[in-house]
Amino acid sequence: MQARSALFDLYGDHLRPRGGRAPVAALVKLLAPLGIAPPAVRTAVSRMVRQGWLHPLRLSAGPGYLLTPKAARRLDEAAARIYRTTKIGWDGRFDLITLEVPANRRDRLRLNSNLTFLGYGMLTEGTWVATRPGEDIDVVLTESGVRFERFTATHAAGTTGAMAVVRQAWDLGEIGEAYEGFIAEQRPLVAAITVRSDDEEAYAARFRLVHAWRTFLFRDPQLPPALLPERWPGTSAAAFFDRHAARLRPAADRYVDQCLDACTRPTRQKGT
Repeated sequence: MQARSALFDLYGDHLRPRGGRAPVAALVKLLAPLGIAPPAVRTAVSRMVRQGWLHPLRLSAGPGYLLTPKAARRLDEAAARIYRTTKIGWDGRFDLITLEVPANRRDRLRLNSNLTFLGYGMLTEGTWVATRPGEDIDVVLTESGVRFERFTATHAAGTTGAMAVVRQAWDLGEIGEAYEGFIAEQRPLVAAITVRSDDEEAYAARFRLVHAWRTFLFRDPQLPPALLPERWPGTSAAAFFDRHAARLRPAADRYVDQCLDACTRPTRQKGT
């Protein structure tokens, strides 16, 4: 688990509902159960500040970091997709983008990652499609510095043609297998957490569960049911995730609150 990715998970799943800020000591303490060393946390924080995701500030407990508005918007959108709080419908139209492919490989990979995260699939290197407009898509494209055009498109062959487009833009077989692998990998880890487990163990198990689930934001565009195969593995995987994420939430919340309290509590003077 990379420190930067874990910080996004930590802020999105735990710190965003608690004001989106925390002292650096709490960040270090909360990522320790995941095996992430303090230097890695500090390096990742500095990188996220440079990229405009975090803003440094002085808290009563010492130096800390606050989510920027850009980060808060991205995490709110991610949370809606992680916990499936938005009903997925489809009006039969695609959001179609044609763009000038960046010449620089790093810029190209960054743009591709952003488009994938927003639910777009690649038809050709310069043509991307989604079943609904992505949040802030125009901002993302403008910030990338590439020339682009956006269209609303319907397929002349109706749903049959639309399904062919979907299968060209996304490998549904690979995504389905990834969902099955997610359940197989996570089942023994969450099953090991029982009423006898302590809060830190539950927190770490839930963190890894959410972290693994979050990777599907970059793989699965959450297509409308009309465009998915029958018995879609993502449905059972979502039910598995929801059940265990909810079961482990109370203990995880207690651990987070305990760490934040320990890192913000005034230090006692010697002899008092």
